[in-house]
Amino acid sequence: MYQKKIPKPFDCAILLTKEVLNGKWKTSILYCLVQGPLRPSFLLHHIPGASRRVLNVQLNEMERHGLIGKTVYAGLPLKVEYYLTDFGRTLLPIVEAMTEWGEVHRARLEQVLESC
Repeated sequence: MYQKKIPKPFDCAILLTKEVLNGKWKTSILYCLVQGPLRPSFLLHHIPGASRRVLNVQLNEMERHGLIGKTVYAGLPLKVEYYLTDFGRTLLPIVEAMTEWGEVHRARLEQVLESC
């Protein structure tokens, strides 16, 4: 298994938070799971641009971090649902603040990002 050569410095709280939220779709996943338990196909459909592989990788990371849980139902085909844990719900104010900031500054951000 791959081991990073440079250890991650976790002496700063913001670095911890960034490490947990690091991933293009993690905040979108959290935002979707507020609705309740969801199947991966629902997330894939409602997060445009996310590939199945990347979504699965980020779901697994979030599960390891304790932000989400997974329920596997027996039967063929297997049915899997993801849900927010109580620990994951503690991140919702951060996601809501990011959403609000993006809405307030939407016009400026779109203009700047289109020119890049």
